[in-house]
Amino acid sequence: MAIHWITEENEKRIDALLAEMTLEEKIGQMRQPGPSLVGAFEVSFEELLDMRFDGKISDEEFQKMMSSVKMDYREEEVKAGKVGSFNGVSGAETVNAIQENALQSRHKIPLLFGMDVIHGYKTVYPIPLALAGSFEPELYRRAAEMAAEEASAAGVHWTYAPMVDVARDARWGRISEGAGEDTYLASVFAVHTVQGFQGEDISDGKHIIACAKHFAAYGGAEAGRDYNTIDISEQKLREVYLPPFEAAIKAGVGTLMPAFNDISGVPCSVNHQLLTEILRDEWGFEGFLISDANAIDECVNHGIAEDRKDAARQSVLAGMDMDMSSDCFFQNLEQLVKEGKVAEAEIDQAVRRILRLKFALGLVDQPIRTNTEREQETMLKPEFRALAREAAEKSIVLLKNENEALPLAGGKTLALIGALAADGEQMLGAWAMGGDGEACVSVKAALEAARQPFTWISGRKEDGSVDSEGIRTLCGQADIVLVAAGEQKEESGEAASRGELSLHPEDRDILRLVKESGKKSVLLLFNGRPLVLTEEVELVDAILECWHPGTEAGNAIVNILTGKVNPSAKITASFPAAVGQCPIYYNHTSTGRPAGKGKFTSKYLDIPVEPLYPFGYGLSYTSYEYADLKAEIREEAFQIEVTVKNTGERAGEEAVQIYLQDVAASRVRPVKELKAFEKVALEAGEQRKLCFTIPVAEMGFYSAGAVAAKPARIVESGLFRVYAGGNSRDTLCTEISYAEL
Repeated sequence: MAIHWITEENEKRIDALLAEMTLEEKIGQMRQPGPSLVGAFEVSFEELLDMRFDGKISDEEFQKMMSSVKMDYREEEVKAGKVGSFNGVSGAETVNAIQENALQSRHKIPLLFGMDVIHGYKTVYPIPLALAGSFEPELYRRAAEMAAEEASAAGVHWTYAPMVDVARDARWGRISEGAGEDTYLASVFAVHTVQGFQGEDISDGKHIIACAKHFAAYGGAEAGRDYNTIDISEQKLREVYLPPFEAAIKAGVGTLMPAFNDISGVPCSVNHQLLTEILRDEWGFEGFLISDANAIDECVNHGIAEDRKDAARQSVLAGMDMDMSSDCFFQNLEQLVKEGKVAEAEIDQAVRRILRLKFALGLVDQPIRTNTEREQETMLKPEFRALAREAAEKSIVLLKNENEALPLAGGKTLALIGALAADGEQMLGAWAMGGDGEACVSVKAALEAARQPFTWISGRKEDGSVDSEGIRTLCGQADIVLVAAGEQKEESGEAASRGELSLHPEDRDILRLVKESGKKSVLLLFNGRPLVLTEEVELVDAILECWHPGTEAGNAIVNILTGKVNPSAKITASFPAAVGQCPIYYNHTSTGRPAGKGKFTSKYLDIPVEPLYPFGYGLSYTSYEYADLKAEIREEAFQIEVTVKNTGERAGEEAVQIYLQDVAASRVRPVKELKAFEKVALEAGEQRKLCFTIPVAEMGFYSAGAVAAKPARIVESGLFRVYAGGNSRDTLCTEISYAEL
């Protein structure tokens, strides 16, 4: 059930508070700083970070400097009621101490503690791009619920997740944080993740407030470059990028975070159409809006605001409620009210929205909600590790498997190459803020625990060059060679856009050496985005896309390598054959000259037009056959049947995918769109008929030309194609006509 944040009783309590609060105290509720760092820095902390990322100081030097600093939790400002929330602070002891300061303020309004709990807290499950590939909505919910229980035990009330941006360009580093390239799947992911974080009773102390981000179209950044501009039609905005946010709101999400980018020239942080007209007036959003870090201040850089004061004015009038990090509200709103440029009623409305969630959470009546004993007992519980392992097993994708390379045969000599195979910390991936690297199981450690004989080398010399001699010697002694390669966790995520998507040259050299040995080889791929694997496909017998799988990485991978678990995951973002294809996605619109053999068709001279691996693709240790696809329309819904048979010799699970196409319409439509899926377990030789009901309204779209306020989706009569298969490319097809009633 969706949470409703407005209750009559709480509204009366909020009225009473607002009547007593000063303007300064109200503005304090709209302020979310992080703890400040004090120490002997000769430059600002932001400059220090830039120096670290630019390579001017080493990680070791940075950590040495950080070890000498003291965290300032703004004690006097908190006691004065000038802070409403804290960002990036966790730990029961720390949170409770800060909260005690808040309870010394005049109105004793407690603080909200927010944090990026993206894919787990202490127990880390796979990155969202990987987890989405399980095609198991209930798993999305269970994983988020586990994260909420750990985070709440550490004093966190609120997570900046899920990220529901539709992302179609693998160059964009933040593709790792969401469900991939498909709008429907992102919407399903949004609903179940929100439900997992928030539960049915947000005040129970074990759930936390969710925050759908980044509103909106952040995944469509030009050239895949983070923070870049976006220029799209309103139809595409509404049909591709907005539906996952609307789904999150219908699920009762408490907060939303506007995106850094502009849309058609208006930054989201000051975009009245997005933040008020669509979000509140059309969709009835009951929660509050928090800016992304420093995003209000950055409206000056965008060139839409003259200065920080003007940025604060535009943002609050657009509908923003809380300012993360920039202090534009804190420093300017009081003066803007005095000058008559912002009405105090606007401030009251924002504060009301914030207080609603504090009351609904139960925070006002029970400000101290955890303790160190609960925190210690909750972290990394055996059942949490078991769920993290299950999530990883169901997120790992088998991309290639030839020459009976997998599952590993018994009695064979095994070689393991690659530093990533022995580095548990790297398995956590981007945005694993509370993750414990020491608790994370590497592939090497898992093989040792399984008593699987093997020999490991990093494959590199001390200077980073390839250890050719060591690799040749090891391959000569082995029957099967596993090579762990891919991205470091720092190479994907925020501010990690890439212009090239290939493996590092040294990794490719290692694979070439293994190929020369003539031994069977398996590539264990660790990454936060689709990579270009055109050469690698020819160098190895099997590819296991492991992503960044989290705390139980090694155990999950070994279970799949040995056949204890049959892989069932699918990719949710197309793997390009060359980076020049980006952005690439399966549900592109039809063109007048689709790619073909003729010269004057939509293609490249030097690279393929099709992806190396399409959306929804993933192999198994068994095989599946689709037959008897039937479709009819009854009661304004597509009624679809398809029979799926396990034609192999092992039990397995198949993510059955249903796609629809509106063949001819008054606006150009996609070549196909995912509209339903179901994960089905089949024993060897077993077959099952699956039935899907898809409302005809799901094929609606917005008409050509201008899109009015509160536009209506239309569905037109005509021919529709229905596709069923194990991925977006390899499908059965049937046709059906629809006559609009």
